[in-house]
Order: sequence, then C-alpha cells, then structure tokens
Amino acid sequence: MIPEKPNNPIQNSPSVIRLPMVIAITLVAGVLLGSTFFSGGKKLTDVARGYAKFREVLMLVENNYVDSVNTDELVDYSISKMLEKLDPHTAYFNTEEASAARSQLESGFDGIGVEFNIYNDTVYVVTPLSGGPSETAGIQSGDRIISVNKEKLSGPGVTNAQVYKLLRGKRGTKVDLAIERIGLKDNLDFAVVRDRIPTYSVDAAYMVDQEIGYIKVSRFSETTFDEFKSALKTLKADGLKKLILDLRGNPGGYMERATSMADEFISGDKLLVYTEGKDSRYDRKTRSHVEGSFENGAVVVLVDEGSASASEILAGALQDHDRALIVGRRSYGKGLVQMPIKLSDGAELRLTISRYFTPSGRSIQKPYEKGKGEEYSQDLSHRYESGEFFSADSIKVDKSKTYKTDGGRLVYGGGGIMPDIFVPRDTLMNSKYLFELYAKNIIREYALRFANENQKKLEKQSFKEYLKSFQVTDEMLAELVKDASKAGIKQNEEELRRSKPIILSQTKAIIGRYVWGRKQKSGLNNEVFQVLNPMDNVYQKAIQSFGQAGELEHGNFSSLNTMKGKKE
Repeated sequence: MIPEKPNNPIQNSPSVIRLPMVIAITLVAGVLLGSTFFSGGKKLTDVARGYAKFREVLMLVENNYVDSVNTDELVDYSISKMLEKLDPHTAYFNTEEASAARSQLESGFDGIGVEFNIYNDTVYVVTPLSGGPSETAGIQSGDRIISVNKEKLSGPGVTNAQVYKLLRGKRGTKVDLAIERIGLKDNLDFAVVRDRIPTYSVDAAYMVDQEIGYIKVSRFSETTFDEFKSALKTLKADGLKKLILDLRGNPGGYMERATSMADEFISGDKLLVYTEGKDSRYDRKTRSHVEGSFENGAVVVLVDEGSASASEILAGALQDHDRALIVGRRSYGKGLVQMPIKLSDGAELRLTISRYFTPSGRSIQKPYEKGKGEEYSQDLSHRYESGEFFSADSIKVDKSKTYKTDGGRLVYGGGGIMPDIFVPRDTLMNSKYLFELYAKNIIREYALRFANENQKKLEKQSFKEYLKSFQVTDEMLAELVKDASKAGIKQNEEELRRSKPIILSQTKAIIGRYVWGRKQKSGLNNEVFQVLNPMDNVYQKAIQSFGQAGELEHGNFSSLNTMKGKKE
C-alpha cells in the first residue's frame, strides 16, 4: 500500500523543536568528555555518524509515527538495549532508578530487600539482603520473580524502574510474589511484608567460645569498614584469637571498603588487588599499608555462589597471601569494575572500565559472551543442574588458568573464588511444606506472637540461658502447624518430619531476636545467628577447620598444597 500524503504540513511539537538543541549540547559535552576523560576510543567521526543516525530516526518517529510517543522513554530504552551488546554488568539507570539504586548502599529504604538483575526481560534474584524480609521469607539466590501482586514481571519491556516500583513501598504492607525456583517444577507463592532495609552491613559479631569469633558481613556499603572495625575491636576485648568471616550471600559494593578490610588482616606492603582497562588511567594497584588490627590469628572465610564482586576481592586477597582458609562453594565470579557516571539529567551510566585481578594475577570473572546476558544470568541454574552445589567433582575448573599463592598453593582463575575446602549445599531438611511456611510467613508470625505473649516470662533469664535451655515444644509446633492449616497449607507428615529441625530452630531464633535483640541499635542479629549457625554445615566445617587455618597462618603449606583436590 502506498502511504497517504498528509493534507497538512507536519508541525513540530515544542519538545521536538528543542530536541536537536538538547542532543547537540549533549554531543558537544560528550566530545569534550570523551577527549579528556575517555581517550583511546573510536574516532569522533565514527561516534558523530552514529549520533546523526540515531537523531534522524528519533525525529522521524516523533514526527511521523501513527501514535503519540514518549521521547524520553524511547531514549532510555534505546540506551538500555545498546548496552546489552556489551558485558553483562554495564548498565543504564534513568533518574528514578539511579536514585533507588544508590540507596542500596548509601541509605536505608522500605522494601522487600533483594539484590536483583534483569536479563532478557527476566528478574533474577542475585541474593536476598541479610536481615531483610525476603531472606526471612525464604527467597533464595537464583530465584526468578515471575509476578508481583499478580502483575506480570517477566517478558518484553520489564525495567529496573518497574521492579523498584513494585517491590518498594511503605513498611508493613504486603507483597505477593510468584517465584520460579531451580529444581522445583511448580512456582512458589510468597507473601513478603515490606520493612525498613537497614543501612547496617555487619549482621552479626559474637564469640563462639573463648577464642573463636564470628563476623557476618552482608554487603560493602559506606559504613561497612567502620562497622567491621568496631565489631572486631569488641571481639578482641572478649578474647578473640581465631575468626570466622562470613561473606556468603554478600553481593559486593564499594571496592575500597573491601580492600580496607583486607588490610586489617595482611601485614607489610603487599598487593591486595589491581585493575587493568583499555585506558591506562583506570589501571590501579592497591596495597596494604596500615598496621592491621588482626594480622595474627587463624582466619576462615565463608563464601558461596551469592558472594560477588567486592566479596571476591577480599576473599581472593586473603587466599592469595595464604592469610585465610576459604570454606564453602565457588563464588559468583564478577571481576569487572563499573564506574558510576552521573548524567546531566540525574540518570546514571555504570560503565565497565576495567577488570580486577587478585594478587596472584587471576581474574575471577566467569566467562560471558557480549550480547548474551540471558545465558550469563542462568549460570547459577547451570551450576545446580550440573551438580556443582553438591559435589566438588562437578566444579568446572579451567586448568589453563592456574596461579600460585605466596606459599605455592594452586589457585584457579576465570570463574569465581574456588574454596580451599568445599562444602555442599545442605538440602536434606528442605521440603515444599517448609517453603510454603516461609512463603506465607507462618514461622515468623507464630514466633512473634509467642514472644509477645511470653515476653515478661522470657526476659527473666539472659539470652545465654535461653540459648542453652529453651526448647520449642511439641505443643508449640502443633499450634504453628494449625496456623499453617488455617492459611491454606496442607499438612504433609513426611515433609513436616523432614523439616522439623529447621522449623524448630527458626522459631527459637525469631523469638530470641524479638525478646533480646530488638532493643539494639547496632543492627546486629546475633541472637538469630547464634541459634541457627550450629545447624549450618558450612559453619560447622569452618569450626572444624581451624587446624588447617592455623597451618596457613604459621606458613606450613606442606600439608595444604593438595587442598584443592580434597573433596570435603
């Protein structure tokens, strides 16, 4: 069909009249920025040709397209799609998204508390934020959010802004999530109650016994290093000689906080991390330079598939200098450095400018193909399906990327931090019944009700006494199961028996936190971790591994050089 010739000449709207001027000013600013800030790129004439084509198409759409269009939305969408052709971590945030994203690290906010990524129009949970409602509800790394309050959250056009809008909101309000989980045929329905997501990043710091201390770091935010130093000082005053540093589920954050923390453990003038980019101005070496507060004493670091970025920088530095024994599972594998660049309208470009390398020279960035973000995002699913979460024999190690620690132990690059001692994911007590209890907040609601009704009686003893003597009775469990039935969860005796130890410990932990921990202003959840950690197989392996960690500390590597081959 031949297009119909319009009877009236096309009239430019005011926004279109201004558009060439805005783009021209932006281009000039970009040229100046590029010549002084991003040298070494393509010739400016090539960039100018691309700009001219984009401007031409945008104006044709605005002037001639059959329906009204939002030019700002088109530009945002175009930028986002363009960046998908690059690495999986370069990203664009419009003004609203940029503000929301920065609050993850800079200040608290109300929401459900998840770190997420969008790949190929699917929202993937990188990790639930420790201490937040999603973790309490049982959301896991690798989960896919299918819908929020019955609004579809997968498919063409899903944006960061849409996710923030749906997941954040006034504390106390409920969010219904449909989750697709690795290994389960049917989707899971979760009811998550929004809460204040704290600014604190050290979730726990307590003495396990007279010598062993435990510190849990959930992210690397602005205050992380100060919180860590304070926690370490307190534990040292209590007799700290050996330390468990738990970085599981820590998605990263500010690199400088991670290197500052590494410097507290590593003595002398040693390389902690270095970066290399196309532009030499992004090449940087960070070295230890202060007298750290824990340069002597055995250290065990816990990592898993949710430990990423800054977590891997810290774990890698400690491993390469034989300063800590790494226990757990292979970390996420993010070794690309993003520079946040605030744009003129408040939007933000997070541009990958370099790769970082551990002191031994290894890059922990896992493989990716440009423009294939979906495959990259499904890495955790592939690890599960290959059996890697359950057996060290299933870990795919690139034998061509071998490096050596200071003491001569073999370490591998190209796919995260490989643990010195592998510990499988423990799923023996998991069941669909347990997941449904989490999804509908049954355990939490029952525990809070019990704590309220018995608070005066419970407060007569110390938490230490409670931890030692309190037991969740069969009568309490029966009441909890009754609550579940009222909420529409069909009782399954076999699954209840299998998951009973977890249900009992979770109930005890939440009661303890509510009665003794809620008055704290430090952000610590010591009561929860003190109840739950003894059931944690990775934590238990850490306790048992201080003999080997001590060998590392004293420079005795003869019995540890083959540690990579151990299947524990």
